[in-house]
Amino acid sequence: SFEQVPMRRFISPLISLAMVVVFSLAGCASAPTPAGTVVFEQGLNLVRLEPEPSREKHTHPILIPAKDIGALLRGVRVWERRNWLHRLFAGQAVKSRAFRDEEIALLAPAVSKALAASSPSERVSFHLAQATEAGEEETTAGWVFVRDPVLHLVLTEVHDRHGPGPDITKYDRQMPDVREASPAFDVTFEPEDFLIGTRSAGRWFAPVQEEEVQIDFRKALSVVPAFPIAEPPTNHERSKP
Repeated sequence: SFEQVPMRRFISPLISLAMVVVFSLAGCASAPTPAGTVVFEQGLNLVRLEPEPSREKHTHPILIPAKDIGALLRGVRVWERRNWLHRLFAGQAVKSRAFRDEEIALLAPAVSKALAASSPSERVSFHLAQATEAGEEETTAGWVFVRDPVLHLVLTEVHDRHGPGPDITKYDRQMPDVREASPAFDVTFEPEDFLIGTRSAGRWFAPVQEEEVQIDFRKALSVVPAFPIAEPPTNHERSKP
């Protein structure tokens, strides 16, 4: 005959397994949503304060006028990243501005306001998007923080084109659950006399670049011309028909 085995030998492991599943589900359900404060939002354009994920502290709050933020953004350059074989046949890629004038006019006042309202444990993230003539959406995104006297600008996308819709990420047609990688790019600041350095990073198993440019912004602003930002109209001007 079969030897009788106490039921508690089976019940105890089942109870333990059930507790693990329950706590795991509870942990997923109670996972905190990303915190942040929206400073500017217009359509798909967004500037917000968000927690700094590292333990580093920034020189925040800091007051940098919009015209100076604009001057710094105007000096940022990007170009397609090419390997040695590509450069051998096609040469080095041509640099272009990371931010167009209309993008700077939209972004600079919001970034200036956000930096002035930020804490040492926050950074300023931004997302710019506009429709193209082909019906796509063109996105530039990243974040900014200051550790005086260096302004750090990190770019994850620069004029990257996606399919239309509120979720503007694009996916591989053969593997629809896998996001396509955006074209790789490099970044710098001109005049390069004020470039402290650059840093390239990314996320494992995700096609996301993080290209950081570090600018000695106080010295740069003593040389580069301010970007003309339209001042908001006065109350008297608003009252005019």
